[in-house]
Amino acid sequence: QVQLVESGGGLVQAGGSLRLSCAASGRFFSNYAMGWFRQAPGKEREFVAAISRNGDTTYYADSVKGRFTISRDNAKNTVYLQMNSLKPEDTAAYYCAASPTRRASVVAAEYRYWGQGTQVTVFS
Repeated sequence: QVQLVESGGGLVQAGGSLRLSCAASGRFFSNYAMGWFRQAPGKEREFVAAISRNGDTTYYADSVKGRFTISRDNAKNTVYLQMNSLKPEDTAAYYCAASPTRRASVVAAEYRYWGQGTQVTVFS
């Protein structure tokens, strides 16, 4: 069992930055690939970024590539999402998720555990 708690969301002006954190409780955090997803009002949940168990592989949605960076610290049981050059269309609830698969995945169905989400609002 893995419990995930996101933090770091907030209100930011377009062009600004935020850093989201996701702290995992439970054992063997390094056994899980981790991902970030987001869901805007009236829209389906979408993939944002993912990172493999040891951090050597990352994937990004085209919409965030070059602006967002996913990283993890297995010693701290934490995964991060650094978000730069934020745009109003990045406004959404952001969720971290843990997958027991070895590789980083862009598919939500492959993630077993989910956090409660943290809200990011970008105003112009």
